[in-house]
Amino acid sequence: MKHAFVFPGQGAQFPGMGKDHYENGAFSKKLFEQANEILGFRISDIMFNGSEEDLKQTNITQPAIFLHSIIAFRSIDNARPEMVAGHSLGEFTALVANGTLSFEDGLRLVSLRAQAMQKACEKTPSTMAAVLNLADEKVEEICAKVQAETGEIVVPANYNCPGQLVISGTIKGVEIACEQMKAAGAKRALILPVGGAFHSPLMEPARQELQQAIEDTRFMTPTCPVYQNVVAKGVVDKDEIKQNLIDQLTGAVKWTQCVQAMIADGASTFTEAGPGKVLQGLILKINKEVQTNGVN
Repeated sequence: MKHAFVFPGQGAQFPGMGKDHYENGAFSKKLFEQANEILGFRISDIMFNGSEEDLKQTNITQPAIFLHSIIAFRSIDNARPEMVAGHSLGEFTALVANGTLSFEDGLRLVSLRAQAMQKACEKTPSTMAAVLNLADEKVEEICAKVQAETGEIVVPANYNCPGQLVISGTIKGVEIACEQMKAAGAKRALILPVGGAFHSPLMEPARQELQQAIEDTRFMTPTCPVYQNVVAKGVVDKDEIKQNLIDQLTGAVKWTQCVQAMIADGASTFTEAGPGKVLQGLILKINKEVQTNGVN
């Protein structure tokens, strides 16, 4: 049976994140200082002393979670993942964990991704909504119907676990879809406090910007497969990994399917490295037979 390592995405941040690591480990301190230098500002100060509001800004959130997750992963003695995966942003962390990307290149790409996504959000008013207790197929059907009838963009964005799917699109498209989801029997269809439609066609300007940076970055042969969001299967080919990473910005996060594929390929233990334990909860909702643990 195999040991899988998983890494969280946006939303896992909290004030004071990473401070324990900084104060208790020389290696962690070095990585924080390296990150401050690469980013051109002291992200460590914002992580340790910033408010919830400070940490919500995409250009802060994404590098902060990436940095915290890498430090948590590297604090594990003899961590030898046999497979890795990350939820959205967490996929970049997974690619550093399995040796595909260097820490420095991973951080640069995450920072650029965050800035590109922020710009795309400002271009078109858009949002996301969580849909609970409605079959994935029904959610997909309603999204397609709303798009066809109104011309508004609304698509499935995050397949988090059975009965929990997040949709993404224009404000009007998401609002109309939410009403139809509730009418179709969803327990809840709740607009989320996010400033943009992540993992939807509205992220196309960000995808184009990130594509060039990814193509210019050196990707190495991974030490183990990464189960990528857009294809929900283990990938080891460098060029395929690059393309999937580019497609991820406008494609859906198939987290449920990724976890199912990892279990089918022999994963019996999942360790979540990074702030919070959201992924552990989702994994147990996908399959309660597996073991989960976390390193914060």
